[in-house]
Amino acid sequence: MIPQDYPRVNIEAVQPQIECGRYPIKRVVGERVAVSADIYKEGHDKLAAILKARRVGDEKWQESPMTLALNDDWSGEFTVTEIGPWEYTIEAYADHYLSWVEEISKKNVPGAKLESELLEGLAIIRKSAVAAKGEDRARINGIVSAIESAMAAGEQQGAVDLGVGGVLRSLMARYPDRSEGYQLAPALKIMVNRPISRFAAWYEFFPRSQGSAPYRHGTLKDSILRLHDIKAMGFDVVYLPPIHPIGHSFRKGKNNSLEAGPNDVGSPWAIGNEHGGHTGLEPKLGTWDDWDLFVATCRELQIEIALDYVMNCSPDHPYVSEHPEWFFHRPDGSIKYAENPPKKYQDVYPLNFGTSDREGLWQEMLRIFLFWIDKGVTTFRVDNPHTKPVAFWEWVIGQVHLQHPGVIFLAEAFTKPKMMRLLAKAGYAQSYTYFTWRNTKEELTEYVSELTSGPMKDYFTGNFFANTPDILPPILQVGGRPAFIMRAVLAATLSSVYGIYSGYELCENAAIPGKEEYLDSEKYEIKVRNWRSPGNIVDIITRINQARRESPALHGYNNVLFLATDNPNIIVYAKMTDDRSDIVVCAVNLDPFHQQAATVQIPLGTFGIAWDEQYQAHDLLTDRSYRWSGPTAYVELSPHTTMAHIIKIRRW
Repeated sequence: MIPQDYPRVNIEAVQPQIECGRYPIKRVVGERVAVSADIYKEGHDKLAAILKARRVGDEKWQESPMTLALNDDWSGEFTVTEIGPWEYTIEAYADHYLSWVEEISKKNVPGAKLESELLEGLAIIRKSAVAAKGEDRARINGIVSAIESAMAAGEQQGAVDLGVGGVLRSLMARYPDRSEGYQLAPALKIMVNRPISRFAAWYEFFPRSQGSAPYRHGTLKDSILRLHDIKAMGFDVVYLPPIHPIGHSFRKGKNNSLEAGPNDVGSPWAIGNEHGGHTGLEPKLGTWDDWDLFVATCRELQIEIALDYVMNCSPDHPYVSEHPEWFFHRPDGSIKYAENPPKKYQDVYPLNFGTSDREGLWQEMLRIFLFWIDKGVTTFRVDNPHTKPVAFWEWVIGQVHLQHPGVIFLAEAFTKPKMMRLLAKAGYAQSYTYFTWRNTKEELTEYVSELTSGPMKDYFTGNFFANTPDILPPILQVGGRPAFIMRAVLAATLSSVYGIYSGYELCENAAIPGKEEYLDSEKYEIKVRNWRSPGNIVDIITRINQARRESPALHGYNNVLFLATDNPNIIVYAKMTDDRSDIVVCAVNLDPFHQQAATVQIPLGTFGIAWDEQYQAHDLLTDRSYRWSGPTAYVELSPHTTMAHIIKIRRW
């Protein structure tokens, strides 16, 4: 069968898009979306292309022209201005007027007879006149009359000049004939998040450890006092482990012991007892009034709350008796506890997302999210999402965003890279990463480049945690205070989103021998700390966060530029804004034991600095300034003095 309707313009290789439009790209409010495509058609017609974008649900498209480069490559951009789902597409068409202008201009040679061509042009111009409005229509019709008069008087050149003149070109550009155009369908998707999803400093702490006396259970009221110190260090988000009632059965003792004493508080990840489950509050932390006061204080301090969303149930959880079908059962009828060999979690029952009551379980999981959102939580750090169906995450995140598009989801998924990427595609705004285990210059350069300059940059935002309650990296165990400084600078500047777990600022590094785990882990006991203990790096953390806030270049995630050095123990990289109004160069000693020095290659052209120009390098960590010039600079970093520079480049 002969096709009756087919695109007259070809639109191919549209970027960005994820899996042929299956998943949305991600941006934050105020961010631009740069779009490129191959656009062409048969013949020699001049083409025009329009980039169209809108928030899902809006009727009217925002339109902006695309620009042709070489080889049918077109590009354009638009800015997203509201949170929530957006869509964008491209409309391309043959521009009959410009095609006519090119044709008649080529034919307009001495002795040429152009009456037929002029009549063709008039037909095109009249069509646009019909679409024009108000004074523009009158002006176009006036030019049409003038062309006709010139033709009638035999003034062919005058008619041509009127038809190709700048006045008419400007008018015709406003009312092009797009009748033979093609609009890419279906439209491609964007999820627009709040800026804090892309630029934030996280601080994780256990409310039960915020008391002042050893072995006394801390409360939310104690935690409120701690918030002021956290804000003073410059953190935007406080991340709380589970704050729900903790199970009694098979409760873990100190250091994950199977035998719990009468005063052992257990793991917060074993959720549920007679006081409730996932929508309950551990009574020892206080009351709901205390929680409301905690939330109000966070808002006053402009700190957002992230809560651990954990789909674990203790054997005492109400679900166990009310919905036994939601769990995995052994052949003998008993419920299986969680395992991650060789680790065993006898105090936890995992939920079975393949249950016969999938509707009931999925709706309940959604209800928990909505409950805590109503309680003031704006972000969820989801525990082990890679062990649940991705279809569930795509559904539940979509359902939450229908009501609360500003809620942020962070995937704690230390798993295979493809699954980590798929979770991000399915809706997670942030993801844990393998930064924790990337230590050498080569490892860091390769990994950060993969995250920020490859295809992942359009949907995957890595939250660089320097440590967690589960992970005490070997470099921190052996490198001491210099290693803590070095890793903090790397986390805070390589990514625009980073975090630390409390105790980091005290350089706590006592580990279980041979393991990447804390000795006397806070997961199983209460810790009372002296936040001003000798050797702390509170002031350095504060200066790092201040440098981040005051440097727009460090707000960017996909703008890391690695600079060449002659020493593999020193890594140097730059970040800058699109207009080069803010340029920051970070230099970090990766050796926590020895002084290291390096010559750095400065990309003067990229920075917009002349070859013979002197410029200032101001270190935001030490408040010292240096005078640099030329394409190289010398840095010297020592564990005993300065482990890193965060340098603001300033023109004289």
